[in-house]
Amino acid sequence: MPAPGVHEAEHDITVAAPASAVYRLIADVEQWPRIFPPTIHVDREELDAGRERIRIWATANGEAKHWTSRRTLDPEGLRIEFRQEVSTAPVAAMGGAWVVESLGPGRSRVRLLHDYRAVDDDPEGLRWIDEAVDRNSRAELAALKENVENAHAAEAWTFSFSDTVRTTGSAKDMYDFIDEAQLWSERLPHVASVQLARQPSGLQVLKMETRAKDGSTHLTESYRVCLPFERIAYKQTTLPALMSLHTGLWTFAEDGAEVVATSRHTVVLRTENITEVLGPDAGVAEAREYVRGALSANSRATLGHAGDYARARRR
Repeated sequence: MPAPGVHEAEHDITVAAPASAVYRLIADVEQWPRIFPPTIHVDREELDAGRERIRIWATANGEAKHWTSRRTLDPEGLRIEFRQEVSTAPVAAMGGAWVVESLGPGRSRVRLLHDYRAVDDDPEGLRWIDEAVDRNSRAELAALKENVENAHAAEAWTFSFSDTVRTTGSAKDMYDFIDEAQLWSERLPHVASVQLARQPSGLQVLKMETRAKDGSTHLTESYRVCLPFERIAYKQTTLPALMSLHTGLWTFAEDGAEVVATSRHTVVLRTENITEVLGPDAGVAEAREYVRGALSANSRATLGHAGDYARARRR
């Protein structure tokens, strides 16, 4: 029986994949922004064998939230238990487990268990948590099923790449230039308009209209997680037609008198839109080249202007 004020929920799904493969995907939290729609960014810290601390930024009921959890991994039992260390209101406490059960060769059942309390046992807070747990659990399990079952096919549609610059200046100044995205329409020629809203725990909501080489513009919306003065991670929630997922990471590090800044992208193509956007003869290879070229051009331009800013600040 749960303790007074503690509520429990269970969701499950059947997956056409071996239980061990499903477990590995759940265990690899650094892949969660790619796999689970609500997840924006995850930081992982190994504590000791089988135990880790993770910081998660994710959306719940359309709101961006942040929390810290500890996880205990049991690869033999195919079970991962989690407990929030630091929760965000209206959540007072939350924990649970991922449990993977084999249903025979190539089939498994995934159970997602939650237990939680609302701050002051507030009924409105509890209703909010009930809805968030139900919505996110269903979304995570459906995304897990899709990603596991389509893993091999999706390899051709998923790719990562990065652009790096070295310049004089400080990592902090380079970081500040990327962090201060509200100024990008004044600082970056390829940005037509921008709106930036800052939230607690380093979260930002960035809406931006970007110019393409042909003069056209497209609107994107992203959640960003800013970790001064080393990293800014982001996940786009409003995407161009050729992408079903786009996550990115800006990193900044000093190397002697120079600063090394890198922009890394991970993309999943929306294959059903390729011929509509690029023409009847285009395929995955052409779409990869087109998307990489467009994203890389913007990244290099942004890094170049950030470098100019850092050098000017040093002078």
